[in-house]
Parts: sequence; structure tokens; C-alpha cells
Amino acid sequence: MPIRRLPPETVNRIAAGEVVERPASAIKELVDNAIDAGATRIEVEAHGGGLTRILVADDGCGLSAEELPVAIERHATSKLAPDADGLWDLLRIHTMGFRGEALPSIGSVARLSISSRAKGQSDAWSILVEGGSVGEVAPAAFAGDHGARIEVRDLFYATPARLKFMKSERAEALAITEEIKRQAMANEGVGFSLDIDGRRVIRLAPEHPGPQGRLARLSAVLGRDFQDNAIEIDQTRDGVRLTGFAGLPTYNRGNAAHQYLFVNGRPVRDRLLQGALRAAYADFLARDRHPTAALYVSLDTAEVDVNVHPAKAEVRFRDPALVRGLIVGALRHALAGAGHRASTTTAASALEGFRAQSMIPPSYSGYSPGPSAAGFSAWQAGGWTRPSPQVLPGLSDVSARVEPGLEPSYGGGVAEVVREAAFDYAPPAFEPGQAAAPFDPVDFPLGAARAQVHETYIVAQTRDGVVIVDQHAAHERLVYERMKGEMAAGGVARQALLLPEVVELDPAEAERVIARSEELAALGLVVESFGPGAVLVRETPALLGKADAAGLVRDIADDLAENGAALALKERLEEVCSTMACHGSVRAGRRLNGAEMNALLREMEATPHSGQCNHGRPTYVELKLADIEKLFGRR
Repeated sequence: MPIRRLPPETVNRIAAGEVVERPASAIKELVDNAIDAGATRIEVEAHGGGLTRILVADDGCGLSAEELPVAIERHATSKLAPDADGLWDLLRIHTMGFRGEALPSIGSVARLSISSRAKGQSDAWSILVEGGSVGEVAPAAFAGDHGARIEVRDLFYATPARLKFMKSERAEALAITEEIKRQAMANEGVGFSLDIDGRRVIRLAPEHPGPQGRLARLSAVLGRDFQDNAIEIDQTRDGVRLTGFAGLPTYNRGNAAHQYLFVNGRPVRDRLLQGALRAAYADFLARDRHPTAALYVSLDTAEVDVNVHPAKAEVRFRDPALVRGLIVGALRHALAGAGHRASTTTAASALEGFRAQSMIPPSYSGYSPGPSAAGFSAWQAGGWTRPSPQVLPGLSDVSARVEPGLEPSYGGGVAEVVREAAFDYAPPAFEPGQAAAPFDPVDFPLGAARAQVHETYIVAQTRDGVVIVDQHAAHERLVYERMKGEMAAGGVARQALLLPEVVELDPAEAERVIARSEELAALGLVVESFGPGAVLVRETPALLGKADAAGLVRDIADDLAENGAALALKERLEEVCSTMACHGSVRAGRRLNGAEMNALLREMEATPHSGQCNHGRPTYVELKLADIEKLFGRR
């Protein structure tokens, strides 16, 4: 069949399908242009899920009458310029947009109107594009001193087939809201507003650039709970800087929707970054739970390629292993610095679970319910029988109790796994000659143990509240961290296979595995080359027991191909350590004495990540005295 050149209109519509996938992507392109124009305030309106009408107004530098017709031509942009040698460098992109495809793509599938006043000019101008047909530049009314006002009507009217693939108006509106949130988190110095079908959805004032302004913007978008449970991240390695905020492990979600990643100020969805974030929290969360985070990667523009796809949502790093290692290391360092801190939402959930209860159980003898409407007055009038005072059965029974004045001694019982003097909290110092007052254990961060209830939970008193500890979950984390430390210090014990196993791989996969043989040997897996496309396994980690060597090597090969790191083996070893720690820790139902309970509390204070167990559940809940008093109406 003959080869034909496509007409320009068809070419433009094909290109528009890549750039403008849905109303949210059209808004993204227009907001990117506004940010590149130096806007400090951006207003967005959408009707009918963005399919009926979109309006994006900004106070940027604006467009002159001469620039308007050029702006709607394909591959025409103000954001790229040739260097001294006349070369156009696509590896040093410092703006959000640079391809010159957004406005012509939108104009080819919708009715596009642009009104603008350039900075320093008195006149405003407009231009209209309908389904690719360009109108004349004409004078226009414009309210602001400078900026642009872009209106899109009847999106995809020129490509009716695309309309059939659009979701409901509600789904498109939610996508628009999510896009504006991402843009707002990437640009805290810009004010954003969003109205959908005349309803105010987002109002965000500009914040001061910097960590505090960024945290304030994140709090406004993600909620106050994120601010209260976020850890600041700021690490640099070999010219790559990672900043932002990550949530505590106990502040987790059921999906990855609350993970926001930015590269050089650009919101991205990158599998490498998402995988690194998951790996950093692998020790702290169950597989069906996901962390919350807003992470910002900054690096030389020559080290990252943003020209992967017209939508510019994907990036490629020149050194992906460096970026991944920075994210994993920085997050784990920050989480270790959080110590035994747990999320504030656990206490809030506990307080919400409390309900005012009757002091007399329904099964108590002599009790008959009174009229609900009359209440206490009905009892006074003789409407129901007053119960005779008796000692309630079981009232004096306790599971364990710490008597006042008992000095904690850190030994006995669980002393084998709770190390003595392993806490970093020191009693207050005294001046020379000053009599040292006896130190009160309630001044420890987790307080002094007062009782054990149901042979499962330790109740401790702090200076300003009460702490309830799940003894099994807490001790499970302590044992796990100790096992990891021993594994890192002495290497992983290995077991030799009676018959070495040959694993068939793709030649490139086999080469990658052999290139990392020293790293794998440190993890307990000894491999060697066995000809092209094959690997011989001689030893496996003893922790894994009877391991599937072939499956393990193939998983490692996949990890090396995708991430450049042998994650599968590390995760399996950590999972085994977690299982062993679970079985080797103090079980629920075991009665502890006062010394054992206090020793457990002191070890928690000294151990990183002790605020959550290996599955991401909180190990303790702290209730402040003020919150408890509110439950009883004392405040």
C-alpha cells in the first residue's frame, strides 16, 4: 500500500491524544505555563468535570499581541534557547514546560480562548482557536495589570470518540482536584484556588519558601494530622538533595495515594522513587499498608531526563542507584531519629473509643432499668428499685500490680532480652554541693509501670498522662532490632547445599547477578558463573531454611534489572528475622513483675522504631492527662 503524509490537522489531534488525555492533564499543562510565567496566584475553574468549561487565570508575565499567534503553533516555546554554538540542549530543562505542545494540542480538540496583558504594557489582546482553526488577534478586556486568562470550552468536541472514554463528571472533578493539590505542594510560594461547578474546593494562600512554608502547605492539603506526624527529611549525596516530610510508620494508609514525589519541582509518578520509598519502610509496615510522604528530589538538570513522554510525568535518572540509595538511607536515618515516637492519631482513636458507661452492669442482681425519659428523678419518686450496696464480684482481682515506692531493678524474667542500662534518658543534673533529690521514674519518657492488665498490656504513669503498652508488640520490635544489629555486625550465617543448584537465566541477567556476587555473599547467598546464561548456587542464607534457590535467584535478577539492588534477598531475610522475633518475644498472656515491665519500657526508650511493631501497628498509646480529664468533664 502507498505511504501517505498525514494532514496537519490529523497530526495535531494525534499529538493532542498524548498531551491531553483528560481534563486534569489539560489543567496541568496550563498551570505549568502559569508557573513558568512567574505567577504568584493561579485561579482554576472547572464545569462539567472540565469537559464543559475550564478557566485558568494567573498574574504571570503575560503575552504580547505578537506572541499570541506563535504560542499556539506546535513546538513553539519561550522556554528553550540555543547555546553559543547554536545547539538546543534538551538535557538542561529548568522549566515545567518546554515542548511547545500544550496550547496547540488543546486548541486542536476544543475551543480555546487566550486573553493576556504583557507586563509593562497597557493593552490586552486575545486569540481564539476552535478545533485547530486559528482566529485573528483582537483587543480584549483584562482585569489585572498583567497575566493571562485561558478558557477551554467543549473539550474533545473535535474528537467525539475520545469523549466515550471519559469517566463520570465526579471522577474527572476528583482528578482535577488531585492535580491542583500536587501542583500546590510543589509550589508553596504560589497561591491556588479551585472552583468546581461554582463550588469552592481549594483556597491556598502563598506560603514563605522554605521547610516551614512547605510544611504549612502540606498541612493545608493533607490535613493537620500529617503535620503532627511528619518527620523532616534533608539529606544530600553526590550532588543530589532529598528534602520533604515523611509520616511516622504508625501513620500509614491502605494504599499509595498519599505518596507525593517531585523532581526539580515537577510532580512525577516514578516507579524507582516509589520502590525506594517502599523499601525504606519495609521494616516497619505490613505489605498491605503504605506510608505517607511528600519527597522532593533536586539535582543537576543534566542528570535527569524529563523528555521521556509528552505528559512529562515520567523521568529517567542518569544514576538511578544513587537516587534510590539516597532515598532509602535518608528515610531510614530520619525514622531512626524518631526513636520510640508513635503517631498522635493512635491516642485520638483510643479516646474516640471511650464511651460513658453505666456503673452498674445489666446482670447485677437487684437492678431493674428505670424509665429512660425520667432518669434519676424517676428513681427518686420510687419508679424503680435502688440496688443494695454490695462488693462487685472480681473488683479486687488484678493481673499484676506495681506497688508505690517499688524501685525498678532491670533484671529477672525478661532480662535475657531486655538489656540493662540501655536507655539514653539521664536524670536531671545537680549543682555541686546540692543534694540530689531521688529520681522519680514517672519522669522517664514512657513513665513508670503501675500495672499489667489482662496479662497483655502494661499501664505506665508519666508526669502528664498515662501510657498503655502492648507487651508482645513492643518486645517483638526490640528483638527484631537486636537481630538486625547482630546480622549486620557478623554477617549472615550460610548453609552449603549438598548438591549445588544450576539456575538458567538470560545471559544479561546472569551477568548482572554475577557482578553483584560479593554483595550477595555478604547476605548469605554464594553464587558463581556456570557458563553463559547460567548461575551456580553453592550456599544459601541459613535463616531461610530450605529455600527455593532458583526462585530466589530469579527474583534477585529481576530486582537488579529494575532497581540495581538485590531487594528480594534482603526483604526475605528481614521477613524471616521478623517471624523469628515474633516467636521469640514476650507473648500476650505472660504475667510480668514490676522490674520486668520497667525494663521493657526503658529498652523501648533506647531502641529506634520501637513505637511500632514489625507490622506497622503501634506498640503503645499515650493519653495525656488533659484528654482524660475531658472524658470526665473536668475540663
